[in-house]
Parts: sequence; structure tokens; C-alpha cells
Amino acid sequence: MTRVAVMSAGSWGTAFASLLAEAGSQVTMWARRQEVVDQINAGRNRDYLPDLELPDTIRATADPAEACHGAEIVVLAVPSQTLRANLAEWGDAMPAGADIVSLMKGVELGTTLRMSEVIGQVAGVEQERIVVVSGPNLAKEIALHQPAASTVACVDLAAAERVAAACASRVFRPYTTHDVVGTEICGATKNVVGLAVGMAEGMGFGDNTKATIITRGLAETTRLGLALGAEPQTFLGLAGVGDLIATCMSPLSRNHSFGVMLGRGLTVEQATEEMKQTTEGVKSCESILSLAQHHGVDMPIVEQVVGVVRDGDPVTEVGPRLMARDLKSEHH
Repeated sequence: MTRVAVMSAGSWGTAFASLLAEAGSQVTMWARRQEVVDQINAGRNRDYLPDLELPDTIRATADPAEACHGAEIVVLAVPSQTLRANLAEWGDAMPAGADIVSLMKGVELGTTLRMSEVIGQVAGVEQERIVVVSGPNLAKEIALHQPAASTVACVDLAAAERVAAACASRVFRPYTTHDVVGTEICGATKNVVGLAVGMAEGMGFGDNTKATIITRGLAETTRLGLALGAEPQTFLGLAGVGDLIATCMSPLSRNHSFGVMLGRGLTVEQATEEMKQTTEGVKSCESILSLAQHHGVDMPIVEQVVGVVRDGDPVTEVGPRLMARDLKSEHH
């Protein structure tokens, strides 16, 4: 039985912990708040996924060292912009030989580092042990045991296959790849495109508009990924177009829902208060734009989202600005 530590007790961390346990692993979850620990040990995480009955092979603790003790796999599912601080606090607790799994989708503000790069830099973990899981994995649907698949990426395919084996089940199908860069860029950027699609929906636009934003958002994502050395096929797979569709179209997507609220006239502060959970695209849009600019990559949709979120530009100006851009041949 594989021993797994899941460092987070949010929606996706809890759903993934349940997948691991149902696939046969012994899972210890770390939660910062004791009341969440107590809920999980009583069989449910009522704060995040109240309808999911957790397997008996899951327990929780507020002690990072206790959570990580003896773990062969350590899963990190904290909000992306808190990863550095969390690793500084409990990164030493992670066993030296464990595979480190990132469920996080973001680019760090200030450094423009991907999450695997932050893990390597702060915790001193070799890239051969850092595994990225990304795909169309809305936590509430996973909790309902609806069929889903995901990309499991690591530069060492043997590590990716170990993690895939630990979470594979009759309702969850992992596919392995060594393209960590592409997988992470897709996971981070789709959140920003999801915000843009949500804004369009909130303003009352229909499926033509949303399909246009999704398609051009994929083109932007692909341009950035290729500039960073990603493989083209990643963007047509689960981590790319698959996750993009789910994030842009589902009311269960926090980024989509946040964008809808902005499109209906709420401010960023009002939408943040309404959501109550972290909306990764709101934080990462600025760092993704900085990363793109550093590499000379044009990302007009991301640029317009940054204008709304960071600079307070009116949502109603986004469409006209995008439509007024100079005509160019369509290419990635």
C-alpha cells in the first residue's frame, strides 16, 4: 500500500486524496485549521466537499511532519501564490526520496516561475522527482465519481507512471508525458482564458463569442508554451484543450464564475468576496503576461484580463480592443 501525504484540504486536494485512497493508497492529509482536520477524521470535509464521504484510509493532521512521515508520494495542492511560503514553513518535512506531485496551476508573481520550478528552488527537489497533474478535473465532479482523465507529467517517465498508478481507477484515467513545461503552461493560462470567457458570458454574449475566445486563448497558450520549449501535442491533449474547455464552460469553474461576475458589473473586490475560495487566474494573469513579455510572446486576451483585474479597466472595453487589433495571418 502506497503511503501518500496530501498537503492541503481544499476542494481539489480533498478530491484527489479520495481518488488516491480509493485506488488503494494510505493517505494522510495536512490541513492548517484543526476544525478541518477534525471534520476529515470524522469522514467528511464539510468546508469544501461536504457531500463526499471520505474512505477510511484517509486521515488528517495539522502537523506537516506527521503528514509527511514515511510518505512515498507528497501531493502539493495549496494556492499557487502561497507555495513558496508554505514550502519555507514545512518543506523540510518532505521525505528525501518521495515523488513530489503538484496539483497547482499558476505562475509565481514577481519571479514568473512555474510551480515545479518553485518546488525545485525552495525545497531542493530534483526535477526527476517533481510530477505535475493537470487536466479537466473539476473537484465536485471528481467527488461524484464521474469519469475523468488527466495528464501526469514528469521529465522522468518512471516517476510519472508511479503517480499515475497510485491514482488510476475505474473512474479516473491518467495519461503520462514528460512535457512538464507544456502541462504547467496550459494549466496556468487556461484560468486566465476562463476569466475572459466568463466576462463575455456575464455581458450576455453567446457561444460564438465564447468559442472565439477559447480558440484564440488556446493559440496564445500554445505560443507561450512553444517559446518555453513545450511540445506542440500537449496543447491538443487533456492538459491543453481538455482543461481549457472545462474551465471556460463549466459553472463549477471558479475562474469562469469569477469572470461572469465581472461581466455583470461586480468589481474584483466584490467578486473575490463572493467566491470565498482562491481564483488562480486573478492572481496569475499578471505573472503570465510578464512571462510572455519577457519572451516576446503576444498574448492579447491575457493582456486585456490583466487590464480589468489589475488596472480596473472597464469590462465593456475588452471586446472592442481585441476586435480592433491589426489583422494578421492566423498562426501559433
